[in-house]
Amino acid sequence: MQLVTPGIGLIFWMLLSFTIVMVILKKFAWKPILNALKDREKSIENALKSADKAKEQMAKLQADNQRIMAEARKERDLLLKEAREVKDKILDEAKNQAVVEAAKITETARQNIRAEKAAAMNEIKNQVASLSVEIAEKILRQKLSQGEEQKQLIDNLLKEIKLN
Repeated sequence: MQLVTPGIGLIFWMLLSFTIVMVILKKFAWKPILNALKDREKSIENALKSADKAKEQMAKLQADNQRIMAEARKERDLLLKEAREVKDKILDEAKNQAVVEAAKITETARQNIRAEKAAAMNEIKNQVASLSVEIAEKILRQKLSQGEEQKQLIDNLLKEIKLN
């Protein structure tokens, strides 16, 4: 029953010891604990501010990255467009050059064919002429094989020469 209804002496000693503990705690532990809490609070505030700054910087970096990516895409599109134009230009030039070369080759071939044709015609004419001379010679030899006819032909030729 003494624990449930303490006596006045016990209450006095409990209050005195509690007060002494409170004074000791206030003098030696309270200030460092409060200072530690204030420091912790400041560090948390600084960390939150740093996190906010980091968040802002991250958003700014993302915006910059998106802007840079958009510029890069525009530049890529421009370069691709220029490359297509250069390719088309080169193809057109190559086609035109091929047409010109084909025309030159065709003209050269035609000239060669004409030259070969003319050479062949000359050769045929020469062969026809030589064959004609040979045939005429053979005919004349056959006709002039007899002495009378030969003498008569020579006389006729001499008369013609004298007349001229």
